Amino acid sequence: MTGSTHPRKSTKKPATKRPLVPAPVPAPPPVSDEAKAALAWLHAMRFLTTASKLEQLPQGDLPEVAFVGRSNAGKSSAINTLAQQRQLAFASKTPGRTQHINLFAAGPREAPEVYFADLPGYGYAAVARGKKLVWQKVMADYLAVRRALAGVVMMVDSRHGFTALDLQLLEFVAQRVKTGEVKLLVLLTKSDKLNRSEGAQALAAAQEALAELATEDADVGVTLFSSLNRTGLADVAEALRGWIPAAAPVDEEGEGVRPQA
Repeated sequence: MTGSTHPRKSTKKPATKRPLVPAPVPAPPPVSDEAKAALAWLHAMRFLTTASKLEQLPQGDLPEVAFVGRSNAGKSSAINTLAQQRQLAFASKTPGRTQHINLFAAGPREAPEVYFADLPGYGYAAVARGKKLVWQKVMADYLAVRRALAGVVMMVDSRHGFTALDLQLLEFVAQRVKTGEVKLLVLLTKSDKLNRSEGAQALAAAQEALAELATEDADVGVTLFSSLNRTGLADVAEALRGWIPAAAPVDEEGEGVRPQA
């Protein structure tokens, strides 16, 4: 007679499921009061005008800071991140299509302290050669001779470093940077795509590329930057605020108020 077997009942107690505990998120670095004030100042940035020729830009003594960079270096994203606004700077779906200088103002509406100039992206292959030459001339003239220019913020993709076109653009403003007439800050964008070692290498390579401009009179800086995780945001905001002297308070009659001695 064939015996039958029965499965034994397990005597082990079922494991109790422990609730999943999310990994701790590192706290963001503390932001200084100066950086908070600078970020608030940039947040008030607003669109002013657009120009296709230098003659269409405001004529006056208000300082200007130009944002420059290759068409795919993340320039518009960086401007929007600095201003903490989603669509202040327009990012064209087709890189290289924007062929105007867009001007933004910062500071009190009644008495702006600075204009930020968003220059067209450069280096996109699909743009017709004729248009490239026209805009190369406009940008060269702006960087070399624009009297109001006080600083340049240059976007360079941290994964690729300075390209030949980036170095060519720097030549337009190099002499003014060397003498200290124009300040220069290079943002190594998209740094969230690099690990710590790669970030250090990108910084070292950029510093080497900028070494010729770093004279005793020059104000040249370079930092890792990411619009995605806001790496470098507070430091860049504070640096830009430090470039521009604060305007004197305005009284009820619109007259400047001198600070008390």
